[in-house]
Amino acid sequence: MKQAMSAFDLRAIAHELQAHLGAWVKKSYMPHYEQVVLRFNPKDADAFDLVIVRGRRISTSTRDRPMPMSPPPFAMLLRKQLGNARLIAVEQVAFDRLLRLTFTTKGGDRHLIIECFGEGNVVLLDEEETIIQPLTHATYRDRTLKRGEPYLPPPPALDPDALDVQGLAAILAASDRNLASTLGGQVNLGGRLANAVCDAAGLESDIAATVADAATVYSALRGLLDGLEQGRAGHLVLKADAPDAPTEGGLDAYLMEYVDEATPVLLPDHQGRTTLPFPGMLEAIDAWWGGHDSDALLRRELEQVNAAAPGRGHSTDVERLERRLAQQEKALEGFHAKVEKQQALGHAVQEHWTHVDGLLAQTREAVERNGWDGVVKAVKGIPWIRSADPAERTIRCVLPNEDGEPGKQEVTLHLDESVHQNAQRLFTAARKQKDKSSGAVTALETTRTELERAKKKEAKQQASGQVVRVKRSKRLWFEHHRWTMLPNGRMMVGGRDAKGNDAIVKKHLKGDDMYLHADLHGAPSCAMQSQRGFAVDERPPAYLPEGLPAFRLSDRIDAGAITEEDMAHGAQMALCWSRAWGSGGGHGTVYSVKPAQVSKTAQTGEFVGAGAFIVRGQRQWYKDLDMRIGLALVAINGVPLLLGTTPEHAQSLGGRWAVISGGRTKKDTAANRIAKATGLSVDDILPVLPGPIEVVEDHQLFSALKRANETVSDES
Repeated sequence: MKQAMSAFDLRAIAHELQAHLGAWVKKSYMPHYEQVVLRFNPKDADAFDLVIVRGRRISTSTRDRPMPMSPPPFAMLLRKQLGNARLIAVEQVAFDRLLRLTFTTKGGDRHLIIECFGEGNVVLLDEEETIIQPLTHATYRDRTLKRGEPYLPPPPALDPDALDVQGLAAILAASDRNLASTLGGQVNLGGRLANAVCDAAGLESDIAATVADAATVYSALRGLLDGLEQGRAGHLVLKADAPDAPTEGGLDAYLMEYVDEATPVLLPDHQGRTTLPFPGMLEAIDAWWGGHDSDALLRRELEQVNAAAPGRGHSTDVERLERRLAQQEKALEGFHAKVEKQQALGHAVQEHWTHVDGLLAQTREAVERNGWDGVVKAVKGIPWIRSADPAERTIRCVLPNEDGEPGKQEVTLHLDESVHQNAQRLFTAARKQKDKSSGAVTALETTRTELERAKKKEAKQQASGQVVRVKRSKRLWFEHHRWTMLPNGRMMVGGRDAKGNDAIVKKHLKGDDMYLHADLHGAPSCAMQSQRGFAVDERPPAYLPEGLPAFRLSDRIDAGAITEEDMAHGAQMALCWSRAWGSGGGHGTVYSVKPAQVSKTAQTGEFVGAGAFIVRGQRQWYKDLDMRIGLALVAINGVPLLLGTTPEHAQSLGGRWAVISGGRTKKDTAANRIAKATGLSVDDILPVLPGPIEVVEDHQLFSALKRANETVSDES
């Protein structure tokens, strides 16, 4: 499967990106170490993302793309240098896998170099072609990618687009290879395009280049390149065993599994293959890889987990032990290989006793006669000796093969030891390595035992309805606040204290959001998000139990504008988060305003304390609200969590849910019972419960609490 882009693909990409000249850079992101995203805001079109996957591909996309709350340093630098910059030029450098994007900014022109060869790189240059910052520092034979250095592209290759018929004729006349090889190598077309040109010219690919008619070949070459420049198209070529594409849902997964390559032009070797047409290469690549690339943030988090130390990250005990077992098995294989190598060398020294004894004797004589300096110089011309070490008084020599010639086995010999002593030293090293490996075998067996025990425990938990507890190094950002999910996936967050209230308004209340506050002193400031929320997770982790509602964080949910129904749901949660919950009442009042009406600026002589705000203007009131909360067991970004939402929404999610109201059961008691029934951590449950509770309705969420109530009822 073709994953990296060719120079031919990039030529099409460069032409297509020129349609976006004049677009403004809104922001820059790095959801993954390998991915740079520039969000463009065209004047007369919808915003789009330019997605750069280092060394692999470039595409444009309008998909929802969750981004990290704290951008990495390179993304911050791009924001500083390219903020509100205007794209004024896109060009492919020669016919290389390298694109140059030029922007105009207040500080002068900036160039973004996208290198799509090797490991790839993204390099930001100033107007004088000096490197401001590369994504990855690198040093090559003829150039260095480092801050402050002048940017030098790789040595230029021949650009077939700049070739005329006379130049092509000269190349063909001077070639001693066949036509396809000459076009592929010397004309820089590569094998597939070279064969396509031969086919278009009506010539056999294996004829001598010198007998080919240059004008005919040039006409075919121009036809291929001109068609690329004048037309705009993209095609996904499917694998031979690909079934029919799904008509509803699952298209991303289908394309990821069955697409073989993306191409701007159908070539002769594509005949008979099933292809899917697209308006351009940018759209084709997004259709193929867009789903994968849009999950970059989640993938980065999972990669951090896999690299974490045991007991850290989003990791179950089974996964942690499986990783440890794999590492120990690999280490044990290395131990065994070292033992076998040392033993084999010891036997080889004994087998070639005469040869080794002669090397030792001759080297000793040479050292006495010429000194070590003379020996070090002399061994360079001796095929049987690789090197000499005066400090250790050793030589690195080559043992003979079956024909008596220098073979592949090399061994270090000590001049102060006999052949027998050298062989015994190798056997001793092998024995010590074997003793060391015995400890590794014991550790391996211990890990296997722990893994079997963990698997049984996990299976028992799943059979009892408990979710596998996921160990993680840090919480999701919204867990630091009160949070809820509305039926359409919209998110609302509220402050837990004065500091949290300030953070909600300053960081999470934007232009199209709504501010909610219970009509009580000290109630949390709440921000209903217009864009951020939760989307259904189409690829939940395998360790989640079947039927558990799974979601992932999304920066742009498809929920439209905030509706009155959303506000009613949010108002009910804002009331339940306030101290009205423990007051003993059953109803309350909440108001909402737009973000512009919320201010920290007080009138002269007034003081606004921490967590408090001045609300000016007309308010929308929600009265006689019901003080009940629905609880549901869900998974967010693969982490099982307890969701607090409205009773109707909790019930609609299915699975395990409950409805609670204010009561006499302490939070700690309720949290312990939920933890025992579901397997969740008490620390993850307590922040969701607003205070003392009473269970109104339970569907396998408070199983332990329910059984206890039934027992009390039976006893009475």
